[in-house]
Amino acid sequence: MSDTDVGRLLVSCRDQPGLVAAISSFLHAHNATIVQSDQDTTDPEGGHFVMRLVFRLPGLEEALEELTAEFGEEVADRYDITFRLRIAAERTRVAVFVSKLDHCLLDLLWRQRRGELGVDIVQVVSNHPDLADEVARFGVPYAHIPITRDTKDIAEKQQIELLAGRVDLVVLARYMQILTGGFLDALGVPAINIHHSFLPAFVGAGPYAQAKERGVKLVGATAHYVTEDLDQGPIIEQDVARVSHRDTVADITRRGADVERSVLARAVAAHCADRVVITGRTTLVF
Repeated sequence: MSDTDVGRLLVSCRDQPGLVAAISSFLHAHNATIVQSDQDTTDPEGGHFVMRLVFRLPGLEEALEELTAEFGEEVADRYDITFRLRIAAERTRVAVFVSKLDHCLLDLLWRQRRGELGVDIVQVVSNHPDLADEVARFGVPYAHIPITRDTKDIAEKQQIELLAGRVDLVVLARYMQILTGGFLDALGVPAINIHHSFLPAFVGAGPYAQAKERGVKLVGATAHYVTEDLDQGPIIEQDVARVSHRDTVADITRRGADVERSVLARAVAAHCADRVVITGRTTLVF
């Protein structure tokens, strides 16, 4: 059976009787075989229900549009379901935004080349020219769009024009600029950011030097969806590394960078595999 015969269905709605039966019955009626199923609810009495299904259906690629429409009419409309139905092998088109720090960017490019993420990085965007040569080695277009306080509106307009219709996800790989609400609205696709530490500690410049000064025993990283509220978006992934008083700022920075790389990669992989559902200000990650 072709890879294009494997689909993923992501469901989100108010919990209510009959949901699982209706969804599985629909797939059974269309000769689909469920090969994996995960579900959860925030409260069995009127909470929020989420489900992720992986299924096989011969000829799915040709039938996808019709199947999606029928699921919407027969199931989603009846239960007020928000859903996403797509072929599992479909690759996510990604634009990576970066400033001068290269560790997260190069890690994503390396993982893409090794086939670990299921993404196509179609564009790198930076407010500095520094990493153009590094990115060129991976054969990915690099756009240098400088930003100042006076030119931010113009720069964001250029970024939107550059990405229009080309991407399904934007990843901020240590991009040291705040995205405005207007930019996010015009972008029209999710954006994921990587932030050093458990938010909101050690904001601003030199976070790991601040960590050293405070005598921290753990450094960490948080990957979250970007919203207009700075670093307040739903969290996808987090991790930590232990440090001690013997570690220098350089040691702490290196360990922090390692955590940032792995946390961002796991968050991108989870999003692209349809394993993340946003419910209000939080996420459920399968």
